[in-house]
Amino acid sequence: MNKDSLGRWGEDYAVDYLRGLGWAILDRNWRCRAGELDIVAAEPGVPPHVVAVEVKTKAGSGYGDPLEAITRTKAERLGRLALWWRLQHPEAAGTIRLDAVGITRQRGQAPVLRHVRGLS
Repeated sequence: MNKDSLGRWGEDYAVDYLRGLGWAILDRNWRCRAGELDIVAAEPGVPPHVVAVEVKTKAGSGYGDPLEAITRTKAERLGRLALWWRLQHPEAAGTIRLDAVGITRQRGQAPVLRHVRGLS
């Protein structure tokens, strides 16, 4: 599996996981001139949350955890993208938050998923 197909697989896996939590998927691979958000979802609750989810997928356990690829600079850029998404979608109710999902997929083993809520 090449890097692009692994990334698509990881995003699909993350969508299935989020739907399993009862979240509604609002957008996938939303792009603007400043970048891309992998997933935008609605987390039910009071108040509801609109959540921009960055997905990182790795094949194997070498080179550390997939979430280590999200640096402070990248998190800040993702936060700006989430705010731009929000401005373009005023109909989406709730506050906005940035989460990350890291998935490690090793041949012959079940994928390992880690969900971090509220990146700072």
